[in-house]
Amino acid sequence: MALSIFPSVTPADSVLSDYDLCRTSDIEEARSVGERIFCKNAIYSKDPQFNTRVNYRHAGSLGVGRMTYGGETIIAPDVLESFSLIQVPIRGREFIESDGKRAVFESDQGVVLNAHASTRIQHMGGTEKIIIRVDNEVVRRQCQQHLGRTLQKDVEFKMEMALDTPDGRSLVQMMAWMCDVLSTTDKLSPLLSTQLESTFVGMLLNCQPNNYSAELCEDKGHSLAPSFVKRIEQYIEEHAHEPISVGDLAEHAGVSTRTLFSGFRRFRNISPMHYLKEVRLRRVHDELLQAQASSGTVTAIAFRWGFSHLGHFTTDYKRRFGETPSETLTRS
Repeated sequence: MALSIFPSVTPADSVLSDYDLCRTSDIEEARSVGERIFCKNAIYSKDPQFNTRVNYRHAGSLGVGRMTYGGETIIAPDVLESFSLIQVPIRGREFIESDGKRAVFESDQGVVLNAHASTRIQHMGGTEKIIIRVDNEVVRRQCQQHLGRTLQKDVEFKMEMALDTPDGRSLVQMMAWMCDVLSTTDKLSPLLSTQLESTFVGMLLNCQPNNYSAELCEDKGHSLAPSFVKRIEQYIEEHAHEPISVGDLAEHAGVSTRTLFSGFRRFRNISPMHYLKEVRLRRVHDELLQAQASSGTVTAIAFRWGFSHLGHFTTDYKRRFGETPSETLTRS
């Protein structure tokens, strides 16, 4: 029985039916297709019903598909280096082990396979699923935009995705809309691709538990922070153009440096000096957007905001804003 909670105008059985990528009963061909769209992998099956079918389409950096292996199959992929894979069942069941954690993929539970995790999948006969490949860089960049700072660690999602909760139903509705668009729209404009990508990643960050979920609940996070953390944040915002030391911050807050670091780590997940760097990076970004492009402009603005090592500055800037300082300047 096909997934009943998938509220798509396009039936789950027909998602991307015009976008055949693979139909084969040859294991090596199936493995090769998996390597082309995902990563290197090993596939084992002795089931006479083995018959891999993959329908797949890109939308910006997203890859959206519908797939089955037909018969009972073991899939042992290499680690996903640069993307996570979201899987929602249409029918059937899989037993998944990822970095020592186990999950059953069936009925009202999907899974998220995180990048860099070692995974083994036992795909049962008759199972079919919707898959969405999403690049880590896109997730990281959008999470940074929400939090207003650089992430020190990549986003890592909870493996189990409960589809029968309010958040789970919201995610499924988003996926259904995306599958409708991709199944019925012949040519995707760059604007539509960007909208699909941005909306899906935003929903994923807000609806699927991850290591930044608490911070993404902005009101909750800021209401819990002690007053000295907020005072320091305000002080940094007002004095970021001045030389500031940890001692200056602790003295202004009236707490020890140990308490200062502990408060920021617990309630902001960064150190106070990292917060200062983030503020200064934002100020550089704002100035570059307003500046006239000329030789030495980037260097002068970076130095004015305390970035004396241009190599490190450029690396930090690109990680935060997804482009180099010079690229920002050319857009001004």
